[in-house]
Amino acid sequence: MAAPPQPPPTGPGPGPGPGPPAAPAPPPPPLPTAPGPGPGPGPGQAPGPGQPPGPPLPAQVAAAQAQDFDPVQRFRLLIPQLKESLQTLMKVAAQNLVQNSSIDNGQKSADGALQRFDKSLEEFYALCDQLELCLRLAHECLSQSFDSAKHAPALVPAAPKGEGGAGETLPYTQYLPLIKAQIAGAKDIHNALLEGANKITGKLPPPGGP
Repeated sequence: MAAPPQPPPTGPGPGPGPGPPAAPAPPPPPLPTAPGPGPGPGPGQAPGPGQPPGPPLPAQVAAAQAQDFDPVQRFRLLIPQLKESLQTLMKVAAQNLVQNSSIDNGQKSADGALQRFDKSLEEFYALCDQLELCLRLAHECLSQSFDSAKHAPALVPAAPKGEGGAGETLPYTQYLPLIKAQIAGAKDIHNALLEGANKITGKLPPPGGP
């Protein structure tokens, strides 16, 4: 006996097949970027336009510091400033004198503001004070140099030649504390030996001293 025929499926039929693949989206345009710093100037080269100056070299820094601490070099730098200040002082004094004389004679009124004479004179005196300090400092340094050359013309040997310390030298300022320490050590050894000998022999130290 044959099986009854199966009813046809009632669900939805197969849909249409997949279509053609979609084209890829175009990439976004690149964002504008600021130009980066170019290579800096090498040593000994001047910076180009628009570039900040590089840090000063160690030799330049040392030269600037030596120039600040050298009283003679400082004096030489202040001389042109003193000349310019003196010229300004004489010019301001002449202008004020002419204007005051004209006012006293009734020829001209005070219609223009001039530089103050006291300010120019104060600036001139300030430069004179700095020059005086530089000269005093230079004289003191020269005196110390003469004293050092007179009292310690050469380095002092730190030990005798036969004690294995040949070739070692010290400045006179360092040699003095070394000798004082050696004298104090020898005196302590002498006092200790004398005290031990007195204890062995039974002698008492004299009153008022070892």
